[in-house]
Amino acid sequence: LFDSAPKSEVKETKSRSRLGVMATAVLGGSLVALYAVAAPFVTPALRKVCLPFVPASPAQVENVLRVLQSRAGTLVDVGSGDGRIVMAAARRGFQASGLELNPWLVWFSRYKAWRAGLQRSACFHICDLWKVSFSQYSNVVVFGVPQMMEQLEQKLASELSSTAVVVACRFPFPNWVPERTAGEGIDTVWLYHARRFQACGATETNGP
Repeated sequence: LFDSAPKSEVKETKSRSRLGVMATAVLGGSLVALYAVAAPFVTPALRKVCLPFVPASPAQVENVLRVLQSRAGTLVDVGSGDGRIVMAAARRGFQASGLELNPWLVWFSRYKAWRAGLQRSACFHICDLWKVSFSQYSNVVVFGVPQMMEQLEQKLASELSSTAVVVACRFPFPNWVPERTAGEGIDTVWLYHARRFQACGATETNGP
């Protein structure tokens, strides 16, 4: 007959096993919770192209406001992310709106605007930019990627009034000629006047 293991060792082994299971459960639960919170902030904000959330830098926000310093009225930030451009514009006197497909970012932006007391001049909407009209806005700010810019040119040219302006951040529009630029590197912004790119589009359509 073989001697059986002491009862104390058996209890210790079972205790370690339970602790291992608990630790695995806690780690797994933490990872799931982290993914649930973080995933909406890094998933694409627009359906037609892959556009992850990349917050604007302070320099980029300032560059946007710099090229719009002589402007007023309504402003929309396309792909507004965490709302920093919209709230900065609201503080400068614009009636500012943010369009964002990611609901978590929209709710977060609304909360930030409420905390800052800007809920009357800064609003945020959960929507797809391809399904909304821009005709009501006199100032449009766009955070896009090269794959979407040419198609967005056509949409904006057909919907904006001739007095509107468009500000592109990080990537310029491929066919429009900017009236002004500010910043450098990834913080560069380009300002376009609708009357100019609409006139160019009409000339191309009608021919010489």
